[in-house]
Amino acid sequence: MSTSETAETQAGPVKKHDVPLVSIVIPAFNEAGRIGQSLDQIAAFLDRTPLSLEIIVVDDGSTDRTSDVVLQSQLPGLRLIRNDRNHGKGYSVRQGTLNATATYVLFTDADLSAPIDELDKLFTVATRENIDVVIGSRAMDRKYIEKHQSHSREAGGIIFNRAMRLLLGLKIHDTQCGFKLFQRERSRWVFERQTIEGFGFDPELLFLAARHGLSIREVPVRWSHSEGTKVRFLRDGVGMFFDLLRIRWNAVTGKYS
Repeated sequence: MSTSETAETQAGPVKKHDVPLVSIVIPAFNEAGRIGQSLDQIAAFLDRTPLSLEIIVVDDGSTDRTSDVVLQSQLPGLRLIRNDRNHGKGYSVRQGTLNATATYVLFTDADLSAPIDELDKLFTVATRENIDVVIGSRAMDRKYIEKHQSHSREAGGIIFNRAMRLLLGLKIHDTQCGFKLFQRERSRWVFERQTIEGFGFDPELLFLAARHGLSIREVPVRWSHSEGTKVRFLRDGVGMFFDLLRIRWNAVTGKYS
């Protein structure tokens, strides 16, 4: 990635350890009102977990004070990457992951719709069962949903999942929950070949992971809908459907080879 596109800043003091076990990547666009609280929640989690963490916030060209709020944090191991302009959530997740240093990489939404404590579930499955990709799921057991989306959004998610299964052949209940853990080295191939920069990037990552022979496991996680979501139901939903077609086309034409 060219230096003209990004800038990286160290925020809080570095926690002394050799190599962190988990890098937490947080894509953020105009999240000044929420990112500070989310970092405080991660700081509290860091105090009670034995895991060594690196936290990477990728400010995707925000026009508010997102970067300023991050820089004010004293969270140990915190890094800030700033994009020159808004590229999209997929671009920012890819960027943060390829700049991560830990053994595992978790990407999570800036609002922590899935509480950061749920990392323990994913990490346990990844390490005990040697799974390459462990993804949080809302659809496997909906009793874990503490605050639901609107009926139209939930119905749209079900329709999208059926289209994803048909076009990509992935037997996954929920590709869109923004809480996924990857074994970094084994998954690097996937992120290097990722092409989708917007909200439709999740199915591409999982499609590439399956294509590359990586093991994938879904784990039900607690989750609450955030009213400040950046996903626009109609416009982004249509765009994500066309992203599925694009993934299939890329596979047929050999773009992922």
